[in-house]
Amino acid sequence: MRVIAGSQKGRHLRGPQGPGLRPTSDRVKEALFSILAPHIEGARFLDLYAGTGAIGIEALSRGAQEATFVETHRASLRILHANLQLCGLTSLADVRTGTAEVFLKRQTTADRPYDLVFADPPYHEAEHGTDLLSALAASAIMTPDCIVVLEHYSKLTLPSQVGCLVRLRQYRYGDTTLSVFRQQPEGAPSP
Repeated sequence: MRVIAGSQKGRHLRGPQGPGLRPTSDRVKEALFSILAPHIEGARFLDLYAGTGAIGIEALSRGAQEATFVETHRASLRILHANLQLCGLTSLADVRTGTAEVFLKRQTTADRPYDLVFADPPYHEAEHGTDLLSALAASAIMTPDCIVVLEHYSKLTLPSQVGCLVRLRQYRYGDTTLSVFRQQPEGAPSP
């Protein structure tokens, strides 16, 4: 695993260990950051199900102002902290231990909202993606023009709209799909 671009370009990161842990491939990571490129500079980035932090670290490397990493797996958290230290990005990172759902429920309108949200929930379970989108739509964590990208198994079907979140596009890369959502302004018709 490596950082693809930005201030940390080429930096090798520690990878996941153990069964069931699956890092985002370089091909999918490159596609994700091509999608996010116009929005990344100075953004507040939220990495849900952060794993070893590779996506949030890539965002920081490419100019995100700060990143919040939410992860529950202890071994992944140790690697995430080590990767942040290795890259010298600890001061730009906020690491939260716990589930994405609990994190979202605890956020209030007093918390600063995020410009970009990336989530890579358990891969073969569609309800995690739909439940996560519902929790995001009900939370107070997104700026009005926030972009949400959900990485999921290509055979899983997600609704085109969940609450205020409307799917703009889907990008398929073999078994992996990136579904891009954006908040729909109040009173605006569905696309």
